[in-house]
Amino acid sequence: MAENETAAEGAAAPEAPQIKMNILAQYIRDMSFENILAQKGIQGEVNPDVSVQVNLDAKKRTAEHQFEVITKVQISSKVKESDQQLFLLELEYAGVFHIEGVPEDQMHPFLLIECPRMTFPFVRRIVSDVTRDGGFPPLNLENIDFVALYRNEIARRQADAAAQVKPN
Repeated sequence: MAENETAAEGAAAPEAPQIKMNILAQYIRDMSFENILAQKGIQGEVNPDVSVQVNLDAKKRTAEHQFEVITKVQISSKVKESDQQLFLLELEYAGVFHIEGVPEDQMHPFLLIECPRMTFPFVRRIVSDVTRDGGFPPLNLENIDFVALYRNEIARRQADAAAQVKPN
């Protein structure tokens, strides 16, 4: 009899909304690659130090349920010994998403975690191709933990807000 009661309780539980997400478009919004090595010329073997910075931005579009999510990547490579710049790559890669069924209070993390996760393989490919075509070994970006990136940004914003509230 206890099994029947449990089954009845499970059937009465409200269903979670069905999330629908489609990528409508993906494109490079802006890209710049500066090959400083070719411009200035560096002699001998170089030991590069690569720095990667990632920022995210999301905007609601005029059409209902549509959002534009932009992954901004800045990659700088320098010679470790001399701190001389080898190349600088700046890329803004956007995706237009149609999203339904995500609760309003969860939309912000969904946009800045799930959407970039979907477009990241394309960002990785572009970075690899551009660095290779620029005369360097292809730079293969490691996976990005977008959950950690989101949490760090929220923590940074909270710290900034707390610092502004404190009297001098």
